[in-house]
Amino acid sequence: MGHDHHFNIGGILVPAQKTPDFDKSSKIQAVKSPRTYIRDSGIVQIPNYEALLGHPILGKSWEGFVVETIINALPWDIQPSFYRTSAGAEIDLVLEFGLFEYWAIEIKASRTPNLTKGFHMACEDFWEKRKFVVYTGEEIFPSSNEATILSLVHFIDELRKQTR
Repeated sequence: MGHDHHFNIGGILVPAQKTPDFDKSSKIQAVKSPRTYIRDSGIVQIPNYEALLGHPILGKSWEGFVVETIINALPWDIQPSFYRTSAGAEIDLVLEFGLFEYWAIEIKASRTPNLTKGFHMACEDFWEKRKFVVYTGEEIFPSSNEATILSLVHFIDELRKQTR
């Protein structure tokens, strides 16, 4: 699971979570570096909703919130990780359910999410069972590339169905 950490920013301890790197062998050399998420991005003063939508921290803040929510909902035997190659292919969150059974999760702070070429390239490196895009909308719909696009609430429902 992710590990709890704190960073000292200007004398203030800020809670953070690290998601370990994906360490299984793959066709391409994975970058061996965990991803760190700042838990409390409220240190940035954002005056209103419109300012939030245009703020550069929105994407990383949403991604950190989604990753932490999913990790907290996982049973003990499912391993979360982050995957990135030196060529730039990346998956925001990989869930390992067992031998050769993985879910690849891309996280987008958008109502109209698009998957990047890097996500598709990263998925080719191992045998994922399912691909998801967790976005800020409320609908569930398939994408043209075999990924299911859904809200965080719907993703947690899918996770619970899988782990019953």
